Amino acid sequence: MRYIDLRSDTVTVPTEEMREAMFHAEVGDDVYGDDPTVNRLEEYAARLVGKEAALFVPSGTFGNQLALFVHCKRGDEVLLGDDSHIVQHEVGAASVIAGVQLRTLTSCHGELDPREVEAKIRKEADIHYPDTGLICLENAHSNGKVISLENMEQIHKIARKYHIPIHLDGARLFNAATYLNVEAGEIVQYVDSVMFCLSKGLCAPVGSILAGSKTFIEKARKGRKLLGGGLRQSGFLAAAGLVALEKMIHRLKEDHENALLMGQELAKIPGIKVNIEDIHLNMVFFDMTGTEYDSDKLVKEMLKKGIKINPAEDGIMRFVTNYWVNREDVHYVVDTLKTIINM
Repeated sequence: MRYIDLRSDTVTVPTEEMREAMFHAEVGDDVYGDDPTVNRLEEYAARLVGKEAALFVPSGTFGNQLALFVHCKRGDEVLLGDDSHIVQHEVGAASVIAGVQLRTLTSCHGELDPREVEAKIRKEADIHYPDTGLICLENAHSNGKVISLENMEQIHKIARKYHIPIHLDGARLFNAATYLNVEAGEIVQYVDSVMFCLSKGLCAPVGSILAGSKTFIEKARKGRKLLGGGLRQSGFLAAAGLVALEKMIHRLKEDHENALLMGQELAKIPGIKVNIEDIHLNMVFFDMTGTEYDSDKLVKEMLKKGIKINPAEDGIMRFVTNYWVNREDVHYVVDTLKTIINM
């Protein structure tokens, strides 16, 4: 049975072209630098985002935590949004791996106030203060919003003023670029390092990229080994990543359009509230408390109809479109939801 899976875009499986590329991949020992497919992926990824070098890593969380580990010394303070993925969904790894203190700033739908960023930077060499070692931004944000280039540029100027590096959690970087109608490099120009996923909307089965300067990536390569990320013949995975970057980026607009369609159709259902203006990517957040239908029960009923969803979190539902969800699926999902809540 084919399921329509709206739980996340992390559920995507490789395309046939990816499977073929993986089957025929030329591989070697990547820890020795001998895997030609990994080398091609890293070189291509660096060029794609306008950085000097890149490193293939197992996951987005791995890439983010490796960036903190390389940029910071133990005891440093990292400034970032209070709703950022690094704070909310990376199991406190920053304290365990990099040994840093996370100082959270108030986030307005993922966007940080440059004035607060500057105010929170430790400007004095006081014996009581930690050093501000890094600023972390997230674009696209895991709340489904895209951060403006103007906001990133303002924070970049402040970081340069105080000689503090910026790392970008760009797990869905190419979704953000699609929404802004710019090349990814125009976003990444305002940061020193960036992590972006090859999975999610790009459909590769495993892996992310960490990119930055040559010096940064040299340190990151050693840090990856220390953290257990030396994957040997990882060209089999890198082959799918190459297809993801070469073939899948420019079709992300379809996922965004399907999400917007879904949001518009859901908004027509009495008792469901959707903020259409907040649909920047492939994510639709909505409040269905007005229907008085239990979200845990909805999960079970939708599954019976071949649709996988997550229950509400803090009263909010989220449906995520992806490569394997087409327009017909969107209409089927909405019609099915209508039928269930009106039983």
